Amino acid sequence: MSAALVALVGNPNSGKSSLFNALTGLRQKVANYPGATVDRRTGTLAGDKSLSLIDLPGSYSLTPHSPDEALTRDVLTGTFKAQKRPDALICVVDATNLAQHLKFVLELKNLDLPIVVALNMTDLAAREQIEIDTDKLSDGLGLPVVETVAVRRKGLDTLTGRVAEALRRRDAADGNNAGGNNAGGNNIADTASGTLSSMGAGAAGERDIAAALKDRQRDARIIAAAATLNTGIGHKATRIIDDILLHRVAGPAILFGLLFLIFQAVYSWGETPTGWLEGGIARLQLWLAAILPDGALLSLLNDGVLAGVGSVVVFLPQIIILFTFILLLESSGYMARAAFLMDRLMSAVGLNGRAFLPLLSSFACAIPGIMAARAIADPKDRLTTILIAPLMTCSARLPVYTLVIAAFIPNTPVAGGWLGLQGVVMFALYITGIVSALAVAYVLRRTVAKGAPHPFLLEMPKYQMPDPRYILTGLYEKTRIFLRRAGTIILLSMIVLWLLASFPAPPAGAEGPAIGYSLAGMIGQGLSVIFAPIGFNWEISVALVPGMAAREVAVAALGTVYSLQGGEDAIAAGLVSLLQGAWSLPTAFSFLAWYVFAPQCLSTLAVTRRETNSWRWPLFMAGYLFALAYLAAFLTYRISSALMA
Repeated sequence: MSAALVALVGNPNSGKSSLFNALTGLRQKVANYPGATVDRRTGTLAGDKSLSLIDLPGSYSLTPHSPDEALTRDVLTGTFKAQKRPDALICVVDATNLAQHLKFVLELKNLDLPIVVALNMTDLAAREQIEIDTDKLSDGLGLPVVETVAVRRKGLDTLTGRVAEALRRRDAADGNNAGGNNAGGNNIADTASGTLSSMGAGAAGERDIAAALKDRQRDARIIAAAATLNTGIGHKATRIIDDILLHRVAGPAILFGLLFLIFQAVYSWGETPTGWLEGGIARLQLWLAAILPDGALLSLLNDGVLAGVGSVVVFLPQIIILFTFILLLESSGYMARAAFLMDRLMSAVGLNGRAFLPLLSSFACAIPGIMAARAIADPKDRLTTILIAPLMTCSARLPVYTLVIAAFIPNTPVAGGWLGLQGVVMFALYITGIVSALAVAYVLRRTVAKGAPHPFLLEMPKYQMPDPRYILTGLYEKTRIFLRRAGTIILLSMIVLWLLASFPAPPAGAEGPAIGYSLAGMIGQGLSVIFAPIGFNWEISVALVPGMAAREVAVAALGTVYSLQGGEDAIAAGLVSLLQGAWSLPTAFSFLAWYVFAPQCLSTLAVTRRETNSWRWPLFMAGYLFALAYLAAFLTYRISSALMA
């Protein structure tokens, strides 16, 4: 007998995904729906293989306003052919925002599926002195209700027991009807889907939708009021904090102040552990040089693997520090406020605050940022957000920025000694990316993505203390992804580059480093004709090619190229010292300007192709970013050269 499929559904910010994680533990996997760009998470109930769980995208209604919500509707109504219709639903409801979340529960009842309501975040409700009578709530909804706290695994056994009981009642009813209920279920699904489709057509359909929403909202308020014994202190603390953090003047100042302090911390706190890693890799290189004879193997390990991959791995501390701050702000509830604050600025360029969250995700990597744009309802807003996501300074740029800043920017105290110049430069590079993205969005919304701006609606989560387990789990995932890239994409790229840089051997009597006569040297010399006007030498030019696999690969490539030129002297000096002797200051500035706009990695282009279902937009993205990068680097190099002359 196959396992019953139970779908977790609910509004965004209801704790649905946390509950899914608690129910499945490690028995879950993430993949894309066939024929769709939306992720699906599936898993087996921990300790019980009779229940299979699926975490559907958060939704406010079965009348979709985004691709995520459309897929949730299609799966629940049985019209999505690539996914079996669920046998039962766990509808997750936020206990501190009951009336808002009950609207969706009432709509789901029309699907004629067994439903169990998980009244989640009851610990937060108790903290706010909100008292809910679950029996009255169950009576009002006509559904079983179970109190849960997903992050503490409270109520999980009771919840799964109620689901199993609901499935047994359904099976008993099916048996009594001699199988008629299965066909009936399909008819109901078809009817629900058809009704929703007809409701979406024309002015009459819009009036029907508005009336239905109004009725459900009224019923939800009545049921919530009857079940709520004590409304508690409400969101008094949240309102007090929001009066400051969302203030018209103080709010943006606090937001940018926080970002500034984060980048100061990234540089100052990460300097010492980065030095430890650099020293460890240098000692490992010297140890290999002592035990292995000169030859191809030693060169591959020292000049290819350790000099290349190691030059990227040493920046892991900065990446961990950056993501620690991001995860803290997310789990505290501040990120939604940041989106609200940015709405005023983003509306000036034709977007709204909803685009802020995908763009914020792009600080980690443009790929999840582009995928997060699915939550944007308007197609023009969504396209614009996808096209500007690579301008956000992703974590792959962090090794590039950190390396060049360490080599050419002295850490001179500024602002009375409170700040360091290196951190200020790092912050300026991030701000340049943000400002550039807004400027490009302004142009796109008036040309290729022309359209009227849409209003911005956002549910503000409550402030709460960050969960240490959430922070540690997030950091573990980010570290694992970073090291996996270092051990796969970067390692493979460096082996290929080492081969190109080592063969063919120089002719007899040749002078200078052997790499100059290799295939990599020839490629670099050819490309330097294109990049010479922006101050790039042949070593930089050849490093840009593997950098298309991932931006941080350029740092690894520089490590390999300069290591092959310098031998043991390069190991002793380190890449920072080598760059100081090989590059001029205008070249360093030009390199930073290039990477503010650098054409994105190939993976980003592939995801853009998948999300837009066309090669037109990834090619457009690559073209305009290359043009911006070249122009910015050219102006930076020429102006800085003139000023220094």
